[in-house]
Order: sequence, then structure tokens, then C-alpha cells
Amino acid sequence: MTREKDAKRIDTTTSRTAEWTCLARAVSSLETEPHYRCDDDLAAVLAPGVVRTLFGASLGRAFYRRFLAPRGLYEYVIARTKYIDAAFHQALHDRFAQVVLFGAGFDTRALRFQADLRDTEVYELDVPITQQAKLGRYRERRLAAPANLRFVAIDFDRESIAQKLHEAGFHAGLRSLFVLEGVLMYLMPESVDATFRTLQTLAGPGSRVVFDYVRASVLRGEETLYGEKGARRAVADVNEAWHFGLDPERVPTFLSTYGFTVTDHQDAAGLERLFFQDPGGRLLGRINATHCVVTAHA
Repeated sequence: MTREKDAKRIDTTTSRTAEWTCLARAVSSLETEPHYRCDDDLAAVLAPGVVRTLFGASLGRAFYRRFLAPRGLYEYVIARTKYIDAAFHQALHDRFAQVVLFGAGFDTRALRFQADLRDTEVYELDVPITQQAKLGRYRERRLAAPANLRFVAIDFDRESIAQKLHEAGFHAGLRSLFVLEGVLMYLMPESVDATFRTLQTLAGPGSRVVFDYVRASVLRGEETLYGEKGARRAVADVNEAWHFGLDPERVPTFLSTYGFTVTDHQDAAGLERLFFQDPGGRLLGRINATHCVVTAHA
């Protein structure tokens, strides 16, 4: 499967992974158990109306966990959502000038945290067809975007990220948060390099980047991780292949190339301790081990 084939598909069809992430967050927002519940109530608004009917009851959610979600990926999306929610909220608390969401999909943070946005400008970058689908749902559900949210449609393969952001009003050199959630693994290595070189030119002192990545061992097909087979099968089924991975021990060196320093690095076990462990140390949910999440600063 070539990157060109992947790109052609997402140019003509809304991203299936964006749809699935929205569904997972919608189901999670209906959970009654705190460790399984995320605060993205708007995901259930953006998802098809049947979601509440199917998964509003505990039996429906149990069926989703057991049969519809690849092993541990539902838990991973919940943990990743909570982790990045905290990073987003912290940036607003610290009065960051700008937040940029790469491949935003059906992200709702600008709406959910709009009471705390104040003067922070938020830029959502995504391919036109997925962004238009999101805006269409906003109109259908009568959701009003805050005035300081900018939607930036971009062809990542052919257009300059820096130029598109500049045209939308972004100012390079200011303290900014860059979020790449569920993005890097779908890019070719040269595109990842170009993206981080762009971040290096855009980030002002004190800026942060938050991203998740797939372990390189998954791309090598080693199949040693919890939930790996199901995760690989899931991305193959939606024709959105993974092209980029990192070995965890290489992350600090990778980021230092672009002027960033790791401040937090969580694998599945770390995310489980943060979000799925009760005060007594009992594990209440197991996370797919193919992904890790990183926070770094400029």
C-alpha cells in the first residue's frame, strides 16, 4: 500500500480514523465508570444520533468494548484524550498565545474549553473533506465555534503548513502549543521531518509540542505488544496505513534534532497508572501497547 493511495483516499473520503476516534470518545462520554469516562460530551453530539441509542445503556457499551473496539485501543483513546485535554487546558492556564491542532478531525477542545480561551487563538489544520464534514455537523447540530477558532484546510502533501498558518493569522515566534494527535504514524518519514522542521521555525520560547507515536517495532512486525495484532488489522481495514514509528529510547534524540526537549513520555503502562489505576493500585483497564504519548518544550 503506497502513501499516494492513502492520500488519494483521504482526499475523497472523510478520514475513517477521525470518525472512529469521534465514536470512541462519544461512547466514553456515556460511561458511568470514572476511569472509562472522558469529558468530551460534544463527541456524542457530533457522532450519529444512533450512538446514544446503541451505547447509552451499559450493555451496549460492554458490547462495544468487547466486540467493536480493537483490544486496548478504546482505553488508549480515552487515556490520550484525557492526557491532551490536560495539556490543552494547561496551555490556556499559562496564557499561551496560540494552539495548533494538526489533523484535527472531529476534535472539540476549542468548544469545550472556550470559557478559558480568552485571547488564545486556536488553529485547526486538516484536509478539506474531513474539515468540511466537521463544519457541516456543527451547522446541523447548531454548534457555534468561538471567534478565536480558525479552521485551516490544507493539503499536507502539496501545501506549506507555515504559509497556510500565516495566511490564517498565526504569528511565528510566540509561545504556542502544537498538538499532533493520531498524526505522525500516518506520515512518511520525510513528512515527519518536514513537519518538525516547520515546528522549529514556528515555535517561540517556551512553546510545547504534544504528540503520540507508534512504536517502530510495530512497523517491523515483531508482534510482541499487547493488542498489536488487532491494532494492525484495524488500520489495514480502513486503508489508512502506518508509515512512521519510533523506538522509545530514540525519542529524546529525535526531538533534540528539532530543538525540543522531552518533559514527559508515557507508554501504555504509564498511561494505565495515570488513568486506569484505582487508589489501591488495582488496574481497571488495559491499554493497547502499540502507542506512546510525549510532551516536549522548545
